[in-house]
Amino acid sequence: MTSSLPHQPPTWPLLAWLTAGLAGVAAPALAMLLSHNAPATAPIAEIAGPILAVGLMGTGMISAATAGRLWIGIALALLTGAGLIWLACALGMPPVAHPMATGLAVIIASTSFAARGTLFARSAADKGWWIAVAVVAGEAAVVATAAATPGALPGWLLALLPAQWASMAIQSALTGLATPAAIAALFALGGTAAATLLVARLWPKRWPYLIMFTTWLGFSALVWHQVG
Repeated sequence: MTSSLPHQPPTWPLLAWLTAGLAGVAAPALAMLLSHNAPATAPIAEIAGPILAVGLMGTGMISAATAGRLWIGIALALLTGAGLIWLACALGMPPVAHPMATGLAVIIASTSFAARGTLFARSAADKGWWIAVAVVAGEAAVVATAAATPGALPGWLLALLPAQWASMAIQSALTGLATPAAIAALFALGGTAAATLLVARLWPKRWPYLIMFTTWLGFSALVWHQVG
């Protein structure tokens, strides 16, 4: 899926790509390094899922919104995921329990995040990446809070966020502790990705938004039910 973006100010594309690299690669890698160097914090194996989810979201969503192309967001997110998993293993994370399940979770999450970025590019043109940055910052803050202080946020709020879905699904695959909630989260990521791409393809028609929001709320309810 492609999107034709209007002429942007000369500094905007560079700033957008730098932001994608910072949010998707540098910040997650720094979080892993800080966790490794601070024994008092949770072991890296317990926080790799949230960190990976934020990395995939930052790279996939912002890159797709900047380029206006779904495949660019997916490709860069997958490269980011592979790099962060390698770094986590290098820092002491045990071998991935289920490589195929982990790969599937990373692919579906990357597609879901890139789909949202593509929609932002379609609906907001050259300003779409700004929206992506705001969404990434907000969801990343919630995921980080949930990982650092479990129970601090209400479960219904976490069940609404695709970034938290990705965190649950990836963490489950990394550790091999498959749960109904993680499986539901994976279905939620795939279902909302399809609905989002439908909206992007039919833009500027607005009625598909009803399908997208209904799908999002329905899968959120499924995740919340399984978590509960």
